[in-house]
Amino acid sequence: MKSRLSPVSLFISPLLIDLNYKLVIYFYLHNSIEQVNNLREIQALRRLNPHPNILTLHEVVFDRKSGSLALICELMDMNIYELIRGRRHPLSEKKIRRYMYQLCKSLDHIHRNGIFHRDVKPENILIKQDVLKLGDFGSCRSVYSKQPYTEYISTRWYRAPECLLTDGFYTYKMDLWSAGCVFYEITSLQPLFPGANELDQISKIHEVIGTPAEKTLTKFKQSRAMSFDFPFKKGSGIPLLTANLSPQCLSLLHAMVAYDPDERITAHQALQHPYFQEQRATEKQALANHRKAFFPEHPVAPELLSNNWQISKEGRKQKQSTRQEEDHPKRQGPAYLMELPRLKLSGVTKLSSYSSPALQSACGPRANGRVPVLRPLKCVGTNQKTDPQKDIKPNLRQYRLPTIERKAGGY
Repeated sequence: MKSRLSPVSLFISPLLIDLNYKLVIYFYLHNSIEQVNNLREIQALRRLNPHPNILTLHEVVFDRKSGSLALICELMDMNIYELIRGRRHPLSEKKIRRYMYQLCKSLDHIHRNGIFHRDVKPENILIKQDVLKLGDFGSCRSVYSKQPYTEYISTRWYRAPECLLTDGFYTYKMDLWSAGCVFYEITSLQPLFPGANELDQISKIHEVIGTPAEKTLTKFKQSRAMSFDFPFKKGSGIPLLTANLSPQCLSLLHAMVAYDPDERITAHQALQHPYFQEQRATEKQALANHRKAFFPEHPVAPELLSNNWQISKEGRKQKQSTRQEEDHPKRQGPAYLMELPRLKLSGVTKLSSYSSPALQSACGPRANGRVPVLRPLKCVGTNQKTDPQKDIKPNLRQYRLPTIERKAGGY
């Protein structure tokens, strides 16, 4: 058992394996529950789960008395290092392609969720039959956290050049460099850059890839206190070391181990690479079958198909009518005309209608018995002159008020 009190923890070899429930328990030592809650590993696994290519965290158990912390995860068969260790013949390219597609999916998932792993290596990539899952998030970091980061991060053989040549100024692209190194190691059963120390690590990279362009070195120098210059090397190139790989495989490998992180491929772009065309087609077909299983297509009768246009037309009419009713609501009341009942008043005589003389003269019947037709009044504009005889003006007396004199600011 290994004691570690810092918030960043590393996976320890499992001390307890339950084969009945397919669980593995990893133990740590911590002082308080606050440290446990601040563990990036636990926060990252809670955020990233569930995902088919991320190790599943079932439960977190912390004992206050002993300060021991247990992470209960799913049990996997082995890791990539155990898979290729001692092999005489490399894996088939079909299996390699399947594993690398799942690794790129896991990296794309964590990067989309604002996390980069910072320690991608064969020991942290777990295998269960044909399923690959990424584990050990003890060194992970937020994509949005402020630089510089920890300089000594990631295992040396899988460390990107920006991690070696800068004072912690690197991004999530370092995960793609590490994945490219794992990619080569799966195909050739040997590490791509097995440096003995940091200086030897840079030398191994330059022997294969060659020295970078001057603009790339200038970017690295801006973020480091000390200056460095490397003698020009063309590099032997990856194809000389991997004669059994397909051109598409080499194309993706070159894109993942590009020296300049700005020119390096992302995980999302890697998933769209022609090397994974078969995996994308298989995934698309599986998704289509899944949809058919949950949403079966029912056959439609021919008469319904012929009357489809009528149904749609009637449906549009009904929608238009409902919209009109919503815009212009009808008055509440009966939707049909009805006759009111007659009132029966006892002791009331028949009432005769009376009207004023003015109304009688205007609306009353003429000598011939016909009612005159009322004509609308004509509106006269302000600029038009009216008949002076019809224009009746009231007689108004005019008075002149005396003038008021202002004295000393008052009235």
